[in-house]
Amino acid sequence: MKRSQKTKTLLLKVAIHLAALLPIINLYIDAFADQLGADPVKAVIHYTGIGAFNLLLITLCISPLAKLLKQSFLMNVRRLLGLYAFTYTLLHLINFIAFDLQFDFSLLLSEIIKRPYITIGMLAFVLLILLAITSITKLKRSMGSNWQKLHNFNYFIVFLVAVHFYWSVKSDVSEPLLYFMMSFILLMWRRKKIQRWF
Repeated sequence: MKRSQKTKTLLLKVAIHLAALLPIINLYIDAFADQLGADPVKAVIHYTGIGAFNLLLITLCISPLAKLLKQSFLMNVRRLLGLYAFTYTLLHLINFIAFDLQFDFSLLLSEIIKRPYITIGMLAFVLLILLAITSITKLKRSMGSNWQKLHNFNYFIVFLVAVHFYWSVKSDVSEPLLYFMMSFILLMWRRKKIQRWF
């Protein structure tokens, strides 16, 4: 990698760290200071969930942007964005278990079975765990071509998350529909690759 590309990659990674960490720190500061409105639990769960979804969608944008702008160094931040998407997803789940279910794991199991949107949300989370674990360089090398096959599940995860968001909303579905549309456009952009995968 050229020195200029290394510098650009470093600066972009610093920007990603700041953009991902500072909002989540501020969120929990506001939560403990009771600054999140009438329903802080809902606010925290929603914020971390939307944050995870946004990061997943941004991850899908990297490859097309790198080709369109002819900036190959952008590809060097996909793993970082993916790991932050997993981190936000993990926080989303922890918030749900801690604040909504009060660490009642039998209730969690019941919710997973009874509520389809939680069922597919947990499936997406399990798949994200696999992607996060196999992002380790040594595992990536040892898996060879199987690594790419596994990480193609990222497309399926985005679809699951879009459905999870839509089903979780009980009244105004305008926001989940917007996210569903963005997911559809990005997946259609990759349709040839997805067709080869199947």
